[in-house]
Amino acid sequence: MEIISEKVAAYADKFTTPDDILLAEIAAFTKANHPHAHMLSGHLQGQLLGQLSCMICPERILEIGTFVGYSALCLAKGLKAGGILHTIELREEDAQTAKSYFKRSNFASNILLHNGDAVDVIEELKENWDLVFIDADKINYTRYYEAVFPSVKKGGWIIVDNVLFHGEVLETPLKGKNAKAIDQFNRHILADERVENVLLTVRDGLMIIRKK
Repeated sequence: MEIISEKVAAYADKFTTPDDILLAEIAAFTKANHPHAHMLSGHLQGQLLGQLSCMICPERILEIGTFVGYSALCLAKGLKAGGILHTIELREEDAQTAKSYFKRSNFASNILLHNGDAVDVIEELKENWDLVFIDADKINYTRYYEAVFPSVKKGGWIIVDNVLFHGEVLETPLKGKNAKAIDQFNRHILADERVENVLLTVRDGLMIIRKK
């Protein structure tokens, strides 16, 4: 299902600050070589993540779902001096790819990559988060959200990707397990009185959540 007009998306992309050299390289290489290249945040969303991070000026960021490192590098742009971004990736090959790009970036000393199950890693990290970005396996979104929520600072932010899941959340009845999981997650957030949220129709849908 086409969520956003291709012409509108192309126009928005045209009038958005271009990716830097490294981000452009990551995007091009991933699209040409990775079997799941559609998972890349991409130019428009990446620039939005960077802008949001710069507005928040976080000292501690957690990313759940590194993929090849593109979104982490976007989010790292807003880190305070000396700030740290922890990012978690389950797949070893993708984690190694991301690590190679982190080493070449201006944030080599600010990004810590963890290879393993996100819930296990979250339990091991003793941090209080200013900003969390969730973009991992969809059926566990609610699990990840609840696992990290106690460690999010009051007034802190959680950004969640793919909350429209290719438009499948609009189908009646819901069919795929991922669409069902995303719909359940969206309903979970709407009913959560601990937060305020807005669902943005950018790319595949971004949920912006603020802890009260």
